[in-house]
Amino acid sequence: MHNPLFLVLTVIFSSLVVQPVMGAKGFSVELIHLDSPISPFYNASLTSSQILRKNALHSMDRLKHFQFLIDQSAIQSAVTPNGGIYLMKLSFGTPPVDYMAVADTGSDLIWIQCVPCLQSQCYPQGSPPFDPQASSTYKKIPCDSDSCQALPRYQCSNDVNDCQYSYSYGDKSFTKGILSTDTLTFDDSNGQKTAFPTSIFGCGHNNQGKFRSPSAGLVGLGGGPLSLASQISNQIDNRFSYCLVPRSASSSSKLLFGQEAIISRPGAVSTPLVSKTPQTFYYLSLEGVSIGDKTAEAGSSQGNIIIDSGTTLTYLESSFYSSLETIVKDAIGVDPVKDPSGTFSLCYGAKTNISVPEMVFHFSGADLLLQPQNTFRINDGLFCMLIVPSDSLSIFGNYAQMNFQVEYDLQKRTVSFAPTDCTKQ
Repeated sequence: MHNPLFLVLTVIFSSLVVQPVMGAKGFSVELIHLDSPISPFYNASLTSSQILRKNALHSMDRLKHFQFLIDQSAIQSAVTPNGGIYLMKLSFGTPPVDYMAVADTGSDLIWIQCVPCLQSQCYPQGSPPFDPQASSTYKKIPCDSDSCQALPRYQCSNDVNDCQYSYSYGDKSFTKGILSTDTLTFDDSNGQKTAFPTSIFGCGHNNQGKFRSPSAGLVGLGGGPLSLASQISNQIDNRFSYCLVPRSASSSSKLLFGQEAIISRPGAVSTPLVSKTPQTFYYLSLEGVSIGDKTAEAGSSQGNIIIDSGTTLTYLESSFYSSLETIVKDAIGVDPVKDPSGTFSLCYGAKTNISVPEMVFHFSGADLLLQPQNTFRINDGLFCMLIVPSDSLSIFGNYAQMNFQVEYDLQKRTVSFAPTDCTKQ
């Protein structure tokens, strides 16, 4: 992936295929940030500031993709090619074959590169593409199926009833192939094995653009019917959660399904999910942001912000942001410094003795207290706010979500937050 800011969900599919038995607790898998030292994407030559700027630029690209998909939702895929920032290990088929994929709460379709996959039509992934003929449980999905018709774009030939999907993106990246089913198997982080037979995924035979090794594809966790979260919703009690570790941590983040996903610690707050188009995205209502006794209020709060694990920065609509920036400046009381790169809107000299104020994000029914590590970061000798203005969408990014357990209840249609030391999750 180009400028990958993906939630890397590391899900290991074992060589032992079992039926989907969650037990009383459900199961959990690792999420590995693409720029973590334990990630296969890790580049030791990059400084933390260079990684932050790269991630910030990716966030800007992702914002544009989200807006593009909302504007074109009637004809475009809900998958973004550089969406998410965490990797997920998963295996396909019987016997299962392990792959590394990008897991993304901002997309739906699960897809992977498949044989036949000519060099001119597929990108290098560091391992052989999935061979459907080598799996005893692989099947193609017919064109007249509900699953096929749930795709934003598909076609059928006169002599073959296969569901041929085509997902294209604003940056000219695309994946094309056959919508299929096979068994997906996860290795729980506790050593248990869980398999999901007849899982729907795209077997991609032509995948080009900004995809890159070692990711073999994408795993969507969005709200649409073809996402992993939707497909296995009945087996996971319609809920999943994640706990994102700070960037400085040497451990991986966690993605939890079923009973394990339930927040059991005190201090949890919940806010409703708002149904909007496209249904892929998770929309919340942000009413305002407070520092002390001063509040920046959102102009319109109903479903006005997308919560996304794959965007690093938090974006606020421009006038809303301006109000917040004024309050932040007043609270800090020191003259800001311009970011030469133009990446961040509010920065201070890193050696300036400033006290970063706590911020409270007022979601509908849920006041979320963010710590300084959620809102500011050192960047090339500057101390910059990780909240920036947007001319279009507002997005609650992953820095703001670090050290919270974030639970999605797809039946009650809520998102809950609880302060957590995610390194101990």
